[in-house]
Amino acid sequence: MNGRDPFTDVSGEALANRLEAAGLGHWNPAVPERVAAAIAPGRHGDLDTWRGLLAQLEALPQAALEPGGPAVATAAEAPLPPGQRAILEQVLMGLHPWRKGPFSLHGIDIDAEWRSDLKWARVTAAGIDLRATRILDVGCGNAWYAWRMIAAGARTVIGVDPTLKHVMQAWAVRRCLLPPAPEILPLPLEALPPGRGDFDRVFSMGVLYHRKSPIDHLAALREHLAPGGMLLLESLVIAGGIDQCLCPPDRYARMRNVWFIPSTPLLARWLERSGYDAVEVLDESVTTVDEQRSTPWMRFESLPGALDPVDPMRTVENHPAPRRALLAARRRD
Repeated sequence: MNGRDPFTDVSGEALANRLEAAGLGHWNPAVPERVAAAIAPGRHGDLDTWRGLLAQLEALPQAALEPGGPAVATAAEAPLPPGQRAILEQVLMGLHPWRKGPFSLHGIDIDAEWRSDLKWARVTAAGIDLRATRILDVGCGNAWYAWRMIAAGARTVIGVDPTLKHVMQAWAVRRCLLPPAPEILPLPLEALPPGRGDFDRVFSMGVLYHRKSPIDHLAALREHLAPGGMLLLESLVIAGGIDQCLCPPDRYARMRNVWFIPSTPLLARWLERSGYDAVEVLDESVTTVDEQRSTPWMRFESLPGALDPVDPMRTVENHPAPRRALLAARRRD
């Protein structure tokens, strides 16, 4: 690859300086070193391909974030020349599949698998204030929600996700947009230094049911919250009372790594037992095929193929169809 390494600004000294400026200097040098290790040569078989794709964006202009509308969008003063537009579209499609969206980058519309704007509308409908806050977004994926947090006035947003392709998408979007920007780290939560109450808000959206020990996950999130700070937790749930929980013997909705799906009352109890109070259910709704589906930007199987074709309120494994709840809770002192 010729020219400037596109990973330079997202790791090493540049990252350390931004962490220091964000009041997270005590994460140095551990976090920059762990990020560098995550994207080191040989760490993943596609890293050279991704590096080459992102390098092609270096010559493209950046544009301001447009906070309105369903998509995370850029507002360019003038459309890209055809050659640059073709490069951008090739790079973005080269990072397929896009799970979260929609994005509109220099007029290229990415219709992702998830209509993440519908999920985010449930957060905004609850009136959650993010202005001037420092936020940790755990399992941030390609940073769709993190950009919404920036648009809502957050002072600092740190996203962590161990899936490198999702992070590559986030870094590609960051290259298209002007600062301020979220800081997206290719790390799991466990790779961060022990929590010292650094964040006013912590988001965990669609992560809990992938954890073998959900209580440990909730406890770890709590340690990163300042006393009185708010956790926003979104997860799969089942209908039922406080004593009900689904533990799939194998797959759930064709997903392999689903461990525990509690009822909403039981999830609230887990939060209380994990050191939270003021637990509030902000929303509970069945996931529809309008919200999660295959698209040209995510061509693999999605929710329609995971539901029983005769009874769409059941999965193909005969479990209850996906239902999701959004809860808010405060760290108890």
